[in-house]
Amino acid sequence: MIDEKRRILLKGSLAAGAVGIAVGAGLLTPRAVLAAWPESAFAAKSVDEALSALLGTSTREASENVKIKAPDIAENGAVVPVTVESDVPGISSISIIAAGNQTPLIASFELGEGALGFVSTRIKMAKTAEVIAVVKAGDKVLSAAKEVKVTIGGCGG
Repeated sequence: MIDEKRRILLKGSLAAGAVGIAVGAGLLTPRAVLAAWPESAFAAKSVDEALSALLGTSTREASENVKIKAPDIAENGAVVPVTVESDVPGISSISIIAAGNQTPLIASFELGEGALGFVSTRIKMAKTAEVIAVVKAGDKVLSAAKEVKVTIGGCGG
């Protein structure tokens, strides 16, 4: 029993020493790892500005191949569940926009090659407005929209 604890202590000490030497030699330097993100798109004040900054165009085509699922009435605008789905081949990104928010772009998801065209999240909405799903596939920008009524305490106001 004592021998086992001694071995664990020695192994831990050796590992900690090796890490300490690596840090001291500059082999393990801490770095800030931040994802690149389109700051101007998220700061935009209109839907068209946000899309132009994000995708390079504000032109989008309504499509039945883009399906957006959101509640008709959201009792709490702080947590509105939204799901976007599309089976269009070659999807590179899916974005969610709440047209009534001060900064309408809520989320943008970059999808890797071969990924399914599906995202699900909860968004914050300031007031009753359209929620717009934008799917970029190749050189096409497709969209679908759904009106979501935000009530205060579920009173329908």
